[in-house]
Amino acid sequence: MTDLTASIRTIPDYPKPGILFRDITTLLGDARAFRRAVDELVHPWAGSKIDKVAGIEARGFILGGAIAHQLSSGFVPIRKKGKLPHETVSVAYSLEYGVDEMEVHRDAIKPGEKVILVDDLIATGGTAEGAVKLLKQIGADVVAACFVIDLPDLHGADKIRALGVPVRTLVAFSGH
Repeated sequence: MTDLTASIRTIPDYPKPGILFRDITTLLGDARAFRRAVDELVHPWAGSKIDKVAGIEARGFILGGAIAHQLSSGFVPIRKKGKLPHETVSVAYSLEYGVDEMEVHRDAIKPGEKVILVDDLIATGGTAEGAVKLLKQIGADVVAACFVIDLPDLHGADKIRALGVPVRTLVAFSGH
């Protein structure tokens, strides 16, 4: 059995002093760990009808694409403002250092479609919270939000649960 925690590299003082950056590129580069992470994220919905998997730029694209493939679902990219070529819907969201915007194509999801949101990590929850609100704005039934890593001390997963969306994480790291 592959230990997912051991396959995640920790980089101290990145992007600024005092932060322990949890880097999943080492997990992605380990075929067994990558497969196990995808399988564990998919497991609760295997055999269910999930219409779309929405991935948050950029690591959520990698994980979300693999999960969508396993579930025979479509994939929807959630991107930073100005990166999508067709008509979009956007939402502002909070970051540690300010506010940013993300967007999705207006026609990416039909009202009532069952959607799983995916990203690599949930910390303060600002990005994921914005993504859930964006998906709901275009009519998605967000059935879950999935992350490889949770930083529970920052309470981001609690923000998503407060929106009525169950959260699935595989690994938790105390501190940040």
